[in-house]
Amino acid sequence: MEKSCSLLVHFDKGTPALANEIKEALEGNDAGAKIEALKKAIMLLLNGETIPQLFITIIRYVLPSEDHTVQKLLLLYLEIIDKTDSRGKVLPEMILICQNLRNNLQHPNEYIRGVTLRFLCRLNESEIIEPLIPSILSNLEHRHPFVRRNAVLAVMSVYKLPQGEQLLDSAPEIVEKFLSSEQDPSSKRNAFLMLFSCAQDRAINYLFTNIDRINDWGEQLQMIVLELIRKVCRTNKGEKGKYIKIIISLLTAPSTAVIYECASTLVSLSSAPTAIRAAASTYCQLLLSQSDNNVKLIVLDRLNELKSSNREIMVEMVMDVLRALSSPNLDIRRKTIDIALELITPRNIDEVVLMLKKEVVKTQNGEQEKNGEYRQMLVQAIHSCAVKFPEVASTVVHLLMDFLGDTNVASAMDVVIFVREIIETNPKLRISIITRLLDTFYQIRAARVCSCALWIIGEYCLSLSEVESGIATIKQCLGDLPFYTVSEEGEGGQDASRTTQQVNSTTVSSRRPAILADGTYATQSAALETAMSPPTLVQGPLSSVGNLRSLILSGDFFLGAVVACTLTKLVLRLEEVQTSKVEVNKATSQALLIMVSMLQLGQSSVLPHPIDNDSHDRIVLCIRLLCNTGDEIRKIWLQSCRQSFVKMLADKQRRETEEIKAKAQISNAQPDDLIDFYHLKSRKGMSQLELEDEVQDDLKRATGEFTKDADDANKLNRILQLTGFSDPVYAEAYVTVHHYDIVLDVTVINRTKETLQNLCLELATMGDLKLVERLQNYTLAPESSKQIKANIKVSSTETGVIFGNIVYETSSNVLERTVIVLNDIHIDIMDYISPASCADVAFRTMWAEFEWENKVYLSHLSLI
Repeated sequence: MEKSCSLLVHFDKGTPALANEIKEALEGNDAGAKIEALKKAIMLLLNGETIPQLFITIIRYVLPSEDHTVQKLLLLYLEIIDKTDSRGKVLPEMILICQNLRNNLQHPNEYIRGVTLRFLCRLNESEIIEPLIPSILSNLEHRHPFVRRNAVLAVMSVYKLPQGEQLLDSAPEIVEKFLSSEQDPSSKRNAFLMLFSCAQDRAINYLFTNIDRINDWGEQLQMIVLELIRKVCRTNKGEKGKYIKIIISLLTAPSTAVIYECASTLVSLSSAPTAIRAAASTYCQLLLSQSDNNVKLIVLDRLNELKSSNREIMVEMVMDVLRALSSPNLDIRRKTIDIALELITPRNIDEVVLMLKKEVVKTQNGEQEKNGEYRQMLVQAIHSCAVKFPEVASTVVHLLMDFLGDTNVASAMDVVIFVREIIETNPKLRISIITRLLDTFYQIRAARVCSCALWIIGEYCLSLSEVESGIATIKQCLGDLPFYTVSEEGEGGQDASRTTQQVNSTTVSSRRPAILADGTYATQSAALETAMSPPTLVQGPLSSVGNLRSLILSGDFFLGAVVACTLTKLVLRLEEVQTSKVEVNKATSQALLIMVSMLQLGQSSVLPHPIDNDSHDRIVLCIRLLCNTGDEIRKIWLQSCRQSFVKMLADKQRRETEEIKAKAQISNAQPDDLIDFYHLKSRKGMSQLELEDEVQDDLKRATGEFTKDADDANKLNRILQLTGFSDPVYAEAYVTVHHYDIVLDVTVINRTKETLQNLCLELATMGDLKLVERLQNYTLAPESSKQIKANIKVSSTETGVIFGNIVYETSSNVLERTVIVLNDIHIDIMDYISPASCADVAFRTMWAEFEWENKVYLSHLSLI
């Protein structure tokens, strides 16, 4: 029952207006009351109510009104009322409004003329329009541009009617003459649009007649010119050379919208390197000149499309693209970096890495928000560059190692993973990386970063000096032992004379009473190296406390197990490079003391949570290994672990290579395709751009880039039959799922010998699916077909069902409506979910953002 109207008004069905009340208000002299009454009448009509008794009242009391708002609402009312009967004939009472419309078209006020002309654009009844044509044409010469621009649109709508050519056969000539003398930009745009839609040859002739002045035309007219060029070039590809010259000349237009459309048109019409280079350069200029982030994101999407099809040309533009990093928006920066990483070559890698290094240095100041996330993106980008081109690693690795102590754990984790991979793939950098890591290790404050850094120290400290420095660094970060002390006191009846062993002058203790197994009293204290701090356990890092000590005292015994493994590796390697048994035994005893102290701390009641079983078993294993070392065990700890890491890197590289190959477009030319020999063609009268375009088309045809692989077969697999073969109306749907949009392309075939009237596809949804728009009614001739498209929005990841029916009337029996129930269409969640890969750090970051998933415990993953 809904009807189309150009006005959308909220209507409260709970308080419907009575027709009698509306009628009384319309018959009064109060203009405000008439306005409210007309609004109520329009609301009722839009919601399916029929109030035919108001028509005569409106003709008598509303038509003569001079109020502009009343006249505007009157035209909206006349737009939505039924003007024809069931047979399609115009109602006799509609003749009453013709005189009023003619008077409005001759009204001295230009606003009344303009809105009336705009109303005529939405009329389809030629019987009403025919007597108004002279008045419409006379408005083409009105002094006010508002009237002239709407008069041109009215002429176009009249000419597009089924009987339009009979009603106004000279419309193209009149509009062409009007266009040649018109000065108003909007009126010229509407006139050119009329020629473009109804007389394309005249529009082309006008374009080439005034080609020298095209840069002086307004933005609106230039946009229509580009639309005309796209339409002409699709139908006649042989003439696109002369039109591309027009597009390139418009690239210098002052309007950014015109420049963007020019670049898009160039890419869609031509594959010549000159045209693609001009379009890419235009996109890069827009990227820098526009302040709107949405515009920048759209331009980056266009550049990404160019990168896929014209990578060689985009490689030249990589530095221009990277200039978009000056935007503070993280989404823009992320897209920019993603595009640039796929455009790096041996020729531009140094410039790209230098640019990324400068951006990393800029993130050191805390002025901008989200500097940590941006630094993380830059580190990941530099990591990718170093993996593809190992020779640049030496220029960036030392700079990035300054951020191992970054407060942003994700950024610091990316840095240490990058260092771990570079030290394996670039053996020449091993010594400098180890030296720098040992110097900056005390700055690391995150447990996961410490774990990875300790693994690097344990695996890549090979020389005697490196091993000794590694052990010394770990001891320094752990501080003095033990982690806590226990002092016995007197018997139970004696006074509580408590003594605490002082570790050093700057040591304070967190004390708590305890009863030993023999019944005596004792005091437990956790010794912390801090100056003037309260006697409590330090859960977070402090500058005056070693990073490893503070983390272990906070209860992180997983890190303690990593410390034990690292010390074990260093001691085992010291046995190989150190000739003095005394030094080896000293290092072994120190490592054992550290491990036993961690076990004592974990089993004591000082900390709220005891040591976990896995960490306990790992530390005990290290103690046993240092007490009794065998050759096989030594080989596993000193060689097999590194070999596993190398194998992991090789598998990672293999997967990335396979992904790149899978993304590459596989296209094959057909054996019977036409071969066009470029050198045998006649080049007479062809510009350089046209010659390049011909070459690129030939190359694409030869390589099969124009061929869509198995596109038709995929479409056949996604066709769903909606009705039976014996039904009078056969329907089938092709379902396209794109992210959160579902498009149903329904083909309806009339299998009867009768004309089907008011045929409508009625759809409903179950689940979190929503029909975007209501489908209109159609008339189907006998044995004809119709394509109907329906758009559906997906609002959640739940399985939904689309159901409905086809309703129609036959010409023999208009009063009876036939209903055909359609088969259900099941939309599965897997139809709009596609597999993708995600880095570990990014996964954990996104996981933490969802509260409902925080209850699931994620265990740490590490290498031995």
